[in-house]
Amino acid sequence: MKLKFNKPVGTPDPFIFEDNGRYYIYATAHEGVALYTADDIFGEWEFYGYVCKIEGCVQYWAPSVIKYEDKYYIYVSCQGEGFFQHLHVAMADSPEGPFVESRMLYNRFSIDSHVVETESGLFLFYAENNENCDIVGTRVFVDRLLDPYTPEHKSREIIVPTFHEENFNGRIINGKLWHTIEGPFWIYKDGWHYLMYSGGCYENDTYHIGYSTAKTDETDLTKVDFVKHTDNGGFAPLMIKNDFEEGVGHHSVICIDGQYYAVYHGRDYDKGDIVTSDYRTARICKLELRDGIIKAERYPDRV
Repeated sequence: MKLKFNKPVGTPDPFIFEDNGRYYIYATAHEGVALYTADDIFGEWEFYGYVCKIEGCVQYWAPSVIKYEDKYYIYVSCQGEGFFQHLHVAMADSPEGPFVESRMLYNRFSIDSHVVETESGLFLFYAENNENCDIVGTRVFVDRLLDPYTPEHKSREIIVPTFHEENFNGRIINGKLWHTIEGPFWIYKDGWHYLMYSGGCYENDTYHIGYSTAKTDETDLTKVDFVKHTDNGGFAPLMIKNDFEEGVGHHSVICIDGQYYAVYHGRDYDKGDIVTSDYRTARICKLELRDGIIKAERYPDRV
């Protein structure tokens, strides 16, 4: 089901966050991180403004937010000098920002953060490229954060492309077909680690949400060995285009009263309700997580 927004623009890469009973969605935008707020996730979302801007940068992709020691930290990739996106972090006193005191985390292409805290500290899931392998492309990594601003710089690759459906629109780089795994989101429930992700190209029919799992009580997330969910080794996406929406991908998850919900972007086939060139709009569906398996319930007009 599509979420309701009071501003008719796209809401790509929606990251949902709750604080003191109010809900926030941070989204990709050209001029800064776009923020929408609501008292009820199923009510109308109001456009708040652009809450994070870094001098000299544009194209703010896939933000995520964490509250840590009474401060709020936003992690987002953006483009400064040159073509590539780089992950940055900035801090605020409230979820509404403004997020300031920014710092670049990596001086290489890096996108799609999810920062989480366990008993072992802070950990950053994100995506970067690997060309020194058989199936080249963008993959999911994890790194420890020594503090909200400082990666340990011991990134470990944890989800890699394995299926043709994960190729990025037929792109060829150095003679090899490029694949993409990105948009990680981590959940821990009943002894299971779930690491969800997006695969493929958002313009393609095979763009999808998948997941990997690990059953362990390990809290150092750099030591967890995730196994990609498949159908006896075959391609088995959790969410992909269906008869009422396409371009399904890049999501976040929230738990309300014990019920998990995925907030993701997709496109309507007619695209008639969006007046901008970016047709990706935020949608919501129920998730069931049980014994290492995730199931999604998707409907066009209800949750």
